[in-house]
Parts: sequence; C-alpha cells; structure tokens
Amino acid sequence: MRVAGFRDRTAVAGVGYTRFSKNSGVSTLTLACEAILAALEDAGLTADDVDGLATHRVGDSAAPSVVGPALGVHRPSWHLDQFGGGSVSHAVIGQAALAVAAGVAETVVCYRAINARSEFRMGGTGRGLPVSPEVQYQAPYGYVAPPQQYAMFARAHMAKYGTKEEHFGQLAVRQRASAAKNPRALMRTPITLDDYLASRWIAEPFRLLDCCLETDGACALVITTAERARDLRRPPVLISAAAWGGGDSFLSGGPSDVTTTAAAELAPRLYRQAGIGPAEIDVAEVYDCFTYSVVVQLEDYGFCAKGEGGPYAASGEGVPVNTHGGFLSEGYVHGVNHVAEAVSQLRGDAGDRQVDGAEVALSTAQPGYILPATSALVLRKG
Repeated sequence: MRVAGFRDRTAVAGVGYTRFSKNSGVSTLTLACEAILAALEDAGLTADDVDGLATHRVGDSAAPSVVGPALGVHRPSWHLDQFGGGSVSHAVIGQAALAVAAGVAETVVCYRAINARSEFRMGGTGRGLPVSPEVQYQAPYGYVAPPQQYAMFARAHMAKYGTKEEHFGQLAVRQRASAAKNPRALMRTPITLDDYLASRWIAEPFRLLDCCLETDGACALVITTAERARDLRRPPVLISAAAWGGGDSFLSGGPSDVTTTAAAELAPRLYRQAGIGPAEIDVAEVYDCFTYSVVVQLEDYGFCAKGEGGPYAASGEGVPVNTHGGFLSEGYVHGVNHVAEAVSQLRGDAGDRQVDGAEVALSTAQPGYILPATSALVLRKG
C-alpha cells in the first residue's frame, strides 16, 4: 500500500450502539440493525445512503447478506463477511476504508452484533464446530477455553520478566474506575486491589476480574470519505493508518518465545503508515480480552520496553488506556467498541472520561495468540 495515498483519506462519520446486557432477548440480526441505524442517525444519514456493509464473526452474528435486506440495502456495491474473532476486528474497518478510498463504495457501515452471554459463549456453550482445527487436539486434555490458553502466555511472561499478579490487578482497578464514568458500561461499581485479589480463580494466574465480560450487544461505525464526512452531522475522525496481517499460531508449532506477539511485527508498519510513533499517541484502546493482553501489547506497540509492561500498566502514568473501561468493564463487542471509544475521545464527546487534548488514538485487535492474525488502527482528529 502506498502510505501517502491512503493516510487520512477516509473517516469515521458516525457511531452507534445497542444496550449492553447479559441477555438481549433478541436476535443478532435485530442487534445489528439497531446499532447500524443508531450509527447512521449519529452521522445524519439514512439506510438509503449505505452502499457497503462489513462485519466479522465466528458463526455467531448476522451476515451482510441478511442485514442488508433487513435495512432496505438491497444492492450494495461492496460487502465483507470476514471469518474470524477479535484478531480481525480492526482489519474489517481497514478494508472498508480501502474500499471507500478506492471508490468502490462511498458509505460503508462496519458492525459487530453478538449474543456472547445468552447464546454463543466463547469457548463455552452454544457453539458447534471449533474455530480452529487445533481444538481437536486440545479438547481431550480440557484445554479449550480462551482463559486457559491466555493463562499459559501470561505465566510465561511472569516467569521471564517478573510480571506480578498485582500488575494485572492494578490495571483491572483502573479500567473499572474509567467504566464508572461511562453510562454505557455494564460494570460501574469501583473495585480495589483487595477486591481483585479476592475474586475467584478462573485459570491461574487469571482471576475473575482478569477476564473480559460476556456480553450481548452490538456496535457500528459509518465509514466514508474524509471530504464527505466534513459535511455531515458529527466531527470527522480520520483513519490515518490501518494494518493487518498474519503471524504464527502459538497453538501448534509457533515460536518458542510466547511473550512477544504478532503486534510487535505489525506496529512498525502501522506507525509508518500514519507517519508517527508511539510517543504521538494520546489515547490507546487496547484489546483486553484479559489483563495480560494489555500488558503485552503495551510492550509490542512500543509504549515501554519488553518486560516492562506490567509495571507500566500498573502505574497508570503513561498513555491513557481503555478509557471506556474496556472489555473488562464496559462490555465485550469483539473489538469494535474499542474503535468507537477512540472516535468519541477524538470527537471530544466522551464526557467525564474525556482525555484532554486527545488528537491521535491507537486502537488494537486481539494480538494474534489464538488465531495467527492481528490488526490495528491509528485514528486522528479531523
């Protein structure tokens, strides 16, 4: 990709959410349509303006071919139905931005709808075929759930660098404090480090408060050209860089050092596209399926040296992280609500949790541990 040809040519023009809950009582199709219509209203558009739809899913959402007719979008000029979990969440938005920049579509809505508590639980009930073929070899040993898998990587980081449970705990406490300022968050009651240490074990070293919420809900983003976005209802947020790509599967024949993720290889490419480095990032929405995921990505995206992610995350003195409370406390919409929060911060409408002077944001996907892929975005105030 020619860096200068893509940077800041497209923008997020609207954001929409459903209510987050443990039991939506409706289908993922209903959730998707509700979030999309809310995003279009936010942008000052209607379904008649939409000529592209994009989502990612692992058999637990509503495809564009179903959502389009439900909205009255019968002949989109572009659509994407990406298989994959959180690792591809930001790639979907990047591909939508490419389609708009290339003139294939003018107004694309990216969405994720999920009943991750009441229906298809990650690694749990309600699922049919496994996401990855490695699961058939892990299942006989009871090693199938994401907390079990990530726990191994977290333990390796602790053994190699001295990362402590208290580092994870302070991060969880800080994100809950952010969620307390977020009316949309599912978990708003403040917690202390003692509360964290007293929470029950899930898969050592992970306690309950290390793990993201299981959430029913949806989130949507309207992507259009930067020029057009400036004429719409809300301040535009420019897409300065979008990077995605593969890596090694840590579950079968991956690299021996599991304390470095695919994000470490992707980050230089992302920053090069944006024409900046980590020092220019004002706010970071970092994929937090577990507390450890944040720790390792803070290292791999260059905010601190390798091995220093635990103390850095615990201190709260660096870049503001997961200002909405993250998946740990706001809710889990498989990556898209991180991008939506970054947009809010750059538009300056995040309310009590607003980061003063925020002009550039990083938003990241699952760093590539479970499926060998990751993705990320750099967004800029328009």
